[in-house]
Amino acid sequence: MKILDIGCGNSKYLAKNAKEMVIGLDSSKLPGVDIVQNLEKTPLPFKKDEFDMIIASHVLEHISNFVPLIKEMWRITKNKGLIKIKTPFYSSWGQFNDPTHVRSFTPFTFDYFIGKNNYSHEVKKENEFNFSIKKLRIHFGVGKSKKFNWLFDPIINLNKKFYCRFFAWIFPAAEIEYELIVLK
Repeated sequence: MKILDIGCGNSKYLAKNAKEMVIGLDSSKLPGVDIVQNLEKTPLPFKKDEFDMIIASHVLEHISNFVPLIKEMWRITKNKGLIKIKTPFYSSWGQFNDPTHVRSFTPFTFDYFIGKNNYSHEVKKENEFNFSIKKLRIHFGVGKSKKFNWLFDPIINLNKKFYCRFFAWIFPAAEIEYELIVLK
């Protein structure tokens, strides 16, 4: 299994067994980074359908050139491959404390790519790129507050639309996690 860890920094995903090969990509040459690449510039230096899985943990909120990067991630992932994403939740205090964050993420962000949108413009042409959402989970806490997730995660994920509309700014969650399946 070939895995790409985008924006790995100095904490690249560790292979779980000898069958996993992990490549770390980041904009800075740090320990564990195999390829230095500015993620604002596409294309990425990989062949079509090269990876079984891509991990992007707390990196996409820093990207201005978001739609082209998502398209590139789709291009280099095999059909039925998995893209795992974690970002700060849009109402999280951490989202606004970091001046390098350029975008926010909601449970509905990736609807833009899967044809469930009500946008006035169309992002994908027929058969250009597509995903299905395997997992979508809002997490109440990260770090030390993660210990409360067992209690609050089931409540805030019960009805994500209701939570976002009425409670996200009153009782803000910290993180949102997506697992997208690449469809080709």
